[in-house]
Amino acid sequence: MKLIAHRGASHDAPENTLAALRLGYAQGADAGEVDVHLSRDARIVVHHDADTGRTAGLRHAVAAQSLAELRSLNVGQWGKWHASAFSENIPPLADVLPLVPAGRRLFVELKVGAEILPELERVLRASGLAPAQLALITFDLATARAVKLRLPAHEVCWVAEPPAPLDGLIRQAKTAGLDGLDLGYKFPIDAAFVQKVHGAGLKLYTWTVDDPAVARAQRAAGIDGLTTNRPGWMREQLSAA
Repeated sequence: MKLIAHRGASHDAPENTLAALRLGYAQGADAGEVDVHLSRDARIVVHHDADTGRTAGLRHAVAAQSLAELRSLNVGQWGKWHASAFSENIPPLADVLPLVPAGRRLFVELKVGAEILPELERVLRASGLAPAQLALITFDLATARAVKLRLPAHEVCWVAEPPAPLDGLIRQAKTAGLDGLDLGYKFPIDAAFVQKVHGAGLKLYTWTVDDPAVARAQRAAGIDGLTTNRPGWMREQLSAA
């Protein structure tokens, strides 16, 4: 079971920043995970929310700001980080991709629709990373299908959370030509369900798991990867089990 650093090592550094991604890989994560939007000038930027209020203290719609304007915001000193030494900006995806070590991966969650695809294709190709190192995920099935059609060499997974019917998720993902499912950890995931997913030729990842007991149970069920805010600590807990 692979460990995926959710928005980087976001328990130990501000989420979706270069610091969090570096730390996630330094802690031994098999992959990082980031969220992306399009800026006003059609650049792909790494940020979870559609606006910057939570992370920067200034509520600007990401889509209404240029890359330069977004990069001017400090997203390193919010919440529990308010008194920290972090000074982090909203990075473009192009600045994140060089952080991916050889032999490891990055999961890129698309927070917008298929309009991102021309720029996404350009940025991914310019990165020099192998397609096998870059997985693309989204909650929107139509977007996932469009991504797979345009970028067939990349793993594309559909993200879902309860109460969606599990058998229906498998069927729809397979029909859409996708490579896997990325499911909220509260789904009733057991070995029988994992076998169904794998039997359909799909991979199965879960998110976001910071409870070692849940991680152990899902590992025993046979999932392919688990997304956590604490990759280093989680690996220690699983190794001690």
